[in-house]
Amino acid sequence: MSIQFQIHGLENLQSKLEQLNNPRKVKSAIRKALRQGANVVRDAARSNAKAIDDPETKEKIWRNIAVQGGKSKNKDVLVMRIGVKGGASMNQHSNASTLASMSGGNTTYWRWIEFGSVNNPAVPFMRPALSNNIQPVTNKVVQILNDEIDKALASAT
Repeated sequence: MSIQFQIHGLENLQSKLEQLNNPRKVKSAIRKALRQGANVVRDAARSNAKAIDDPETKEKIWRNIAVQGGKSKNKDVLVMRIGVKGGASMNQHSNASTLASMSGGNTTYWRWIEFGSVNNPAVPFMRPALSNNIQPVTNKVVQILNDEIDKALASAT
């Protein structure tokens, strides 16, 4: 499941991006802003996971929550993903020793907590991390993007 949203009303920012006129610097600034915005969601997800982690087990879901750059077929689209390292299940391609050596241990069971099952109710911790933080994420992305573009424009003149 993925949630996508677009930010509207950034005309001032758009004009600054056009002034910069260097696609590489623009992409770098946007990537930095998106990563810092994603870090807000990551921190919220870690906080939510800490509240539900079983203290009697050695596995800690919150330690395996990470931000990673994603790929898109369109070279002009930047993607940031927030997820749990190790994926969501064990299968024939999973390497148990790699999963167990992660900082939080083998936490592939996280999806049964997030989405529930027939016998267990869902206790979401990832989905609310974004839905409860859309405005702080937006503010962070805009702030970092403004700062990076101002910095790039200052060094260009």
